[in-house]
Amino acid sequence: MDRKNVWATYNGKQLEELECHAQEYMEFLNEGKTERECIDAIVNRIEKEGYQELQTCIKEKRHLKTGDRVYAVWMNKSIVMFQIGKKPMAEGMNILGAHIDSPRLDIKQNPLYEEGGFAYLDTHYYGGVKKYQWVTIPLAIHGVVVKKEGTTVEVNIGEAEDDPVFFVSDLLIHLAAEQLEKKAAKVIEGEALDIIIGNKPLTVNKEKSEKKEKEGKKNKDAAKEAVKKGVLSILKESYEIEEEDFISAELEVVPAGKAREAGFDRSMILAYGQDDRVCAFSSLKAILEIQEVERTACCILVDKEEIGSVGATGMESRFFENMVAEVMELAGEYSELNVRRCLAASCMLSSDVSSAFDPSFASSFDKKNVAFLGNGMVFNKFTGARGKSGSNDANAEYLAHIRAIFDKEKVQFQTAELGRVDLGGGGTIAYILALYGMNVIDSGVAVLNMHAPWEATSKADVYEAKRGYVAFLENASL
Repeated sequence: MDRKNVWATYNGKQLEELECHAQEYMEFLNEGKTERECIDAIVNRIEKEGYQELQTCIKEKRHLKTGDRVYAVWMNKSIVMFQIGKKPMAEGMNILGAHIDSPRLDIKQNPLYEEGGFAYLDTHYYGGVKKYQWVTIPLAIHGVVVKKEGTTVEVNIGEAEDDPVFFVSDLLIHLAAEQLEKKAAKVIEGEALDIIIGNKPLTVNKEKSEKKEKEGKKNKDAAKEAVKKGVLSILKESYEIEEEDFISAELEVVPAGKAREAGFDRSMILAYGQDDRVCAFSSLKAILEIQEVERTACCILVDKEEIGSVGATGMESRFFENMVAEVMELAGEYSELNVRRCLAASCMLSSDVSSAFDPSFASSFDKKNVAFLGNGMVFNKFTGARGKSGSNDANAEYLAHIRAIFDKEKVQFQTAELGRVDLGGGGTIAYILALYGMNVIDSGVAVLNMHAPWEATSKADVYEAKRGYVAFLENASL
């Protein structure tokens, strides 16, 4: 089956909407390079659109009715939004689910050290990365440091034009003969991904040193770890951070720089974190765009997908289920049985990215079953690895229902698998929601350079995904 390049299907008005959507998406990427930053950006947007915090509604014992919009945030890293529909929630919801975490380098709890005249921060990479891609590029530090008394210090260094940046060094080509003999997975080891953060020693107080010398005391430690001390002095002066405060910090190292248009024709977007913030943003825009809906619309954006959806902020936590119960209580529908009925009767698009065909590595793909940039949003009936291991394999009936909706709304889509059989694979949050018995299928945007520091998408695919998500929220009813 041949699928059209969607650029040729748009009229002038749609092309204008596409460009506006792309610009807004790039701004979102720049605002939210971490989960916490994404949550802040999302809450700011949805409150302007009339969303109310669920916890406030619970305290006030407010009754939720058709058209009401509520949201709940969990640990500043996950969020769920609901727009109450006309039908009882026990008859099911239409759910969009994506993740807002991305591969990166995380700062360890005892990270600061000096070696060879450099001050370093020790890191542990997060998610699936090619480690050699993270050397010699400008890096920024984002996150929070929570002090013992509870004060939270927000950190964002490396994004402003006059900010310093950080980097991981690499061996010069002149001495790299042995290094280049190694397999790609070993060219750069995980423990070698420590970022360089300084090279200037702390200035020694001259008068104090002279006084000690006169008294016959030698200042043996004056030069010991002087670069590290210099960095600590800056952290103390700028952020009131002590070395021990790293213990209760969450600091993420990400590529420095803004999202950019790519290509002479500006048809693509090159940016960090598009897996899976491209689907998160498109899902967010979709639920904000819909007006009255028959079935309650839900959008959940979660953390920890890149490491298995585990933990309190991952999809495997009870956060989503608990919030559904709270909403049903305020809507006058709660019972344990009704919550189960609601989840089982729901339809979901697990909004996650798919691998885009790359002609430079054509042998890694099945060309008949691969997504192409510019050919619309992507459906993956299954993901997993080898013999579909670990995947949610969507039912044919559900696929037919989705096809009918998209054809009716003239949404362009394509189907794909994640690479050639037995070559690799991947996972999403789809299988976790499917545990409730609901219909789930993976759908999203094709990405080139997936999991690299800079990933590429087509503006047209990003726009088409938003259109598809709107069509789903308004029409799904299986």
